[in-house]
Amino acid sequence: MALKPFLVSLMFIQPAQRMKLRILSCAFVLAASGMDGVYAEESAAMTDFVRGNGCFSCHSATEKIVGPSFQSISSKYADDKDAVPALVQSIKNGSVGKWSSRVAMPPHQNISNEDLTRLAKWVLSQKP
Repeated sequence: MALKPFLVSLMFIQPAQRMKLRILSCAFVLAASGMDGVYAEESAAMTDFVRGNGCFSCHSATEKIVGPSFQSISSKYADDKDAVPALVQSIKNGSVGKWSSRVAMPPHQNISNEDLTRLAKWVLSQKP
């Protein structure tokens, strides 16, 4: 019953205001429905990319395996404005000793810089 007075009140809105309301309503619906789908697709694509490049052999989202978890990496670099280029270099050239471990991360020079940047940003988005 509360909907009926609201709908009746809409009849008395000026045409220009009604158009603004329609535009805002459409924008809200598009934003609410589309962004989750885009994010979910990108996240699924990155998970497939990570799996396809063997990252899950040494890393997991939440637990240390051989290398640190993606959440640990994200936490370590949370306040570092140069985190993306630093991670790109570590992934591309490999690294050892950054996590108090003598186990070396092998280089991944076969991955394009664009994909390395996407990967670094994805890792940094893995918040605890």
